[in-house]
Amino acid sequence: MLKSAILGAAAAIMPFTAFAAETLTLETTSVGSSPHYIDTTFASILQNAGVADLQVTEGATLTNSVQAVAEGRLDIAPAPLILPFLMSKGIGPYSGLGPEKGAELASNVRAIFFMAPSVQIFAYYNSNPIDDITKLDGKRIWNGPPRGAALTSGRATVQLLAGLKEGEGYEGVQTPWPDAIPTITSGKVDAWTSPDGLPSARQIRIAAAGGITIHDIPSEIYNSELGQQIANAPGHAPVSIPIDVYRKAYEGNDVTVVVDDDTFDSYATAFAEIVPASMDEELVFNIVTAFLEGQERMETSAPIGPHLNMTFADIDGKTQGVCGAVQIKMHPGAIRAFEAKGHTIADCLRP
Repeated sequence: MLKSAILGAAAAIMPFTAFAAETLTLETTSVGSSPHYIDTTFASILQNAGVADLQVTEGATLTNSVQAVAEGRLDIAPAPLILPFLMSKGIGPYSGLGPEKGAELASNVRAIFFMAPSVQIFAYYNSNPIDDITKLDGKRIWNGPPRGAALTSGRATVQLLAGLKEGEGYEGVQTPWPDAIPTITSGKVDAWTSPDGLPSARQIRIAAAGGITIHDIPSEIYNSELGQQIANAPGHAPVSIPIDVYRKAYEGNDVTVVVDDDTFDSYATAFAEIVPASMDEELVFNIVTAFLEGQERMETSAPIGPHLNMTFADIDGKTQGVCGAVQIKMHPGAIRAFEAKGHTIADCLRP
């Protein structure tokens, strides 16, 4: 069930700065996820800067949120970049729109900043270990919510590791995000794969019910032709994290991390924070300016902060997972804000 929270009410306990001139709506993922942390911190930054009060709805399905932004029914949402791509083609979860309508809606979406907050992992309970993650025949694997970007990535991970498609060798289990943890901790699945930040509050909560082991993608598989295709597919970005950094993030929790070299190799889910193309340019300029000035708060308010790969620098397009198969434009107000802070923007991102 979706849970709504009006963060503007927090003004009673926060230092007063200025009256927020705008009230905007934002939908984000469930508590404990990286986008949730980004969006709730973002909301606090905007409120304290006196730019806007965000009415935040938690536990949303981002497939629906992206369409709501495109249709002008929602002001802001975090968008896995695979979703605007699929919408522009009228395929996948947007097949009901068709190519023409999908392309029209996708053209109404504008990015205001980019991030790669979640890295794909594969995990299981130590009490029910998987001896070889490349042999998953007959397993029940939680691989995402019922539809959307996370499910696409989860299915790709199992196919990459074990060469299996859902329903053809293993049973995929899907639930809405708020039900993911109880489904996994109940013992109803043998393993799970999901996009998670570092450290992941979701994985820490799962480990509280018993020790878990998290795997990266083995180097031979990761560096294979298929591995690189998936790591660089629309909506993804390749990631290699020093293993000492990855393990240190989980210190004090019953989490074992397994790699075959000195890095945790996987792929990130590339995101953009999006708004309707019609949003007022001056408002977007003020929003993004506040975001850029809130870098320290974004990166230090929680252990996950330093590992979110937020965009506080030049935007070249390729690094953010756009300007290739994924085509998305930045809002003019956002471009102005980045340039005012001395950052460059790739031409392919300009409307």
